[in-house]
Amino acid sequence: MSKTSRTSITMPSSAKKGAIIEIRAIAQHDMESGFRYSEGGKVIPRDIIRIFTCTYNDVEVFKADFYPGIGANPLIIFTTIATETGTLEFKWSGDDGYEALNQAHITVS
Repeated sequence: MSKTSRTSITMPSSAKKGAIIEIRAIAQHDMESGFRYSEGGKVIPRDIIRIFTCTYNDVEVFKADFYPGIGANPLIIFTTIATETGTLEFKWSGDDGYEALNQAHITVS
Protein backbone atom coordinates (compact mmCIF):
# COMPACT_ATOMS: atom_id res chain seq x y z
CA MET A 1 0.00 0.00 0.00
CA SER A 2 1.10 3.53 -0.66
CA LYS A 3 3.08 5.24 2.10
CA THR A 4 1.22 8.49 1.51
CA SER A 5 -2.40 8.87 0.62
CA ARG A 6 -4.58 11.90 1.03
CA THR A 7 -7.72 12.83 -0.84
CA SER A 8 -9.35 16.18 -1.43
CA ILE A 9 -12.72 17.13 -2.92
CA THR A 10 -13.71 20.56 -4.19
CA MET A 11 -17.38 21.08 -5.03
CA PRO A 12 -20.23 23.39 -4.07
CA SER A 13 -22.00 22.66 -0.79
CA SER A 14 -25.32 23.82 -2.25
CA ALA A 15 -26.95 24.19 -5.66
CA LYS A 16 -30.32 24.77 -7.30
CA LYS A 17 -32.14 21.69 -8.54
CA GLY A 18 -31.09 20.90 -12.10
CA ALA A 19 -27.86 22.92 -11.92
CA ILE A 20 -24.68 21.48 -13.35
CA ILE A 21 -22.02 21.27 -10.66
CA GLU A 22 -18.29 20.85 -11.17
CA ILE A 23 -16.43 18.41 -8.95
CA ARG A 24 -12.66 18.20 -8.53
CA ALA A 25 -11.21 15.14 -6.84
CA ILE A 26 -7.55 14.47 -6.17
CA ALA A 27 -5.70 11.64 -4.46
CA GLN A 28 -2.12 12.15 -3.38
CA HIS A 29 -0.58 8.74 -3.85
CA ASP A 30 3.00 7.51 -4.29
CA MET A 31 2.59 6.10 -7.79
CA GLU A 32 4.96 3.60 -9.37
CA SER A 33 4.52 2.57 -13.01
CA GLY A 34 6.12 -0.86 -12.74
CA PHE A 35 8.52 -0.01 -15.58
CA ARG A 36 11.40 1.34 -13.48
CA TYR A 37 14.29 -0.62 -12.00
CA SER A 38 15.91 -0.36 -8.59
CA GLU A 39 19.66 0.26 -8.20
CA GLY A 40 20.00 -3.52 -7.85
CA GLY A 41 18.42 -4.08 -11.27
CA LYS A 42 15.07 -5.43 -10.05
CA VAL A 43 11.77 -4.15 -11.38
CA ILE A 44 10.02 -1.90 -8.87
CA PRO A 45 6.48 -3.32 -8.50
CA ARG A 46 3.63 -1.32 -10.00
CA ASP A 47 1.61 0.67 -7.46
CA ILE A 48 -1.04 2.81 -9.16
CA ILE A 49 -4.60 3.88 -8.59
CA ARG A 50 -6.66 1.69 -10.95
CA ILE A 51 -10.28 2.82 -10.51
CA PHE A 52 -12.05 5.97 -9.35
CA THR A 53 -15.82 6.03 -8.78
CA CYS A 54 -18.25 8.68 -7.60
CA THR A 55 -21.73 7.85 -6.38
CA TYR A 56 -24.48 10.37 -5.65
CA ASN A 57 -26.96 8.98 -3.12
CA ASP A 58 -25.73 5.45 -3.97
CA VAL A 59 -26.12 5.93 -7.77
CA GLU A 60 -22.88 5.86 -9.79
CA VAL A 61 -22.48 9.14 -11.67
CA PHE A 62 -18.84 8.90 -12.74
CA LYS A 63 -16.19 6.21 -13.14
CA ALA A 64 -12.63 6.26 -14.49
CA ASP A 65 -10.16 3.44 -15.10
CA PHE A 66 -6.45 4.26 -14.91
CA TYR A 67 -3.46 2.53 -16.49
CA PRO A 68 0.33 2.63 -15.91
CA GLY A 69 0.68 5.85 -17.94
CA ILE A 70 -1.27 7.84 -15.32
CA GLY A 71 0.75 10.48 -13.49
CA ALA A 72 1.12 10.73 -9.76
CA ASN A 73 -1.63 12.49 -7.80
CA PRO A 74 -4.30 12.29 -10.50
CA LEU A 75 -6.70 15.25 -10.55
CA ILE A 76 -10.15 14.31 -11.83
CA ILE A 77 -12.56 17.05 -12.93
CA PHE A 78 -16.10 16.16 -13.95
CA THR A 79 -19.66 17.49 -13.75
CA THR A 80 -22.99 16.12 -12.64
CA ILE A 81 -26.48 17.51 -12.18
CA ALA A 82 -27.72 18.50 -8.74
CA THR A 83 -30.89 16.40 -8.45
CA GLU A 84 -31.50 16.17 -4.70
CA THR A 85 -29.92 16.85 -1.34
CA GLY A 86 -27.56 14.07 -0.41
CA THR A 87 -24.10 12.62 -0.22
CA LEU A 88 -21.52 12.10 -2.90
CA GLU A 89 -19.06 9.32 -2.17
CA PHE A 90 -15.66 9.17 -3.85
CA LYS A 91 -13.63 5.96 -3.93
CA TRP A 92 -10.12 5.30 -5.25
CA SER A 93 -8.92 1.67 -5.58
CA GLY A 94 -5.55 0.44 -6.69
CA ASP A 95 -2.76 -2.07 -6.59
CA ASP A 96 -1.62 -3.81 -3.41
CA GLY A 97 -5.07 -3.39 -1.77
CA TYR A 98 -5.04 0.41 -1.92
CA GLU A 99 -8.37 2.06 -1.11
CA ALA A 100 -9.26 5.63 -0.21
CA LEU A 101 -12.72 6.99 0.49
CA ASN A 102 -14.06 10.52 0.83
CA GLN A 103 -17.56 11.98 1.09
CA ALA A 104 -19.14 15.38 0.52
CA HIS A 105 -22.67 16.61 1.22
CA ILE A 106 -24.70 18.84 -1.08
CA THR A 107 -27.91 20.69 -0.29
CA VAL A 108 -30.22 21.11 -3.28
CA SER A 109 -33.00 23.73 -3.22
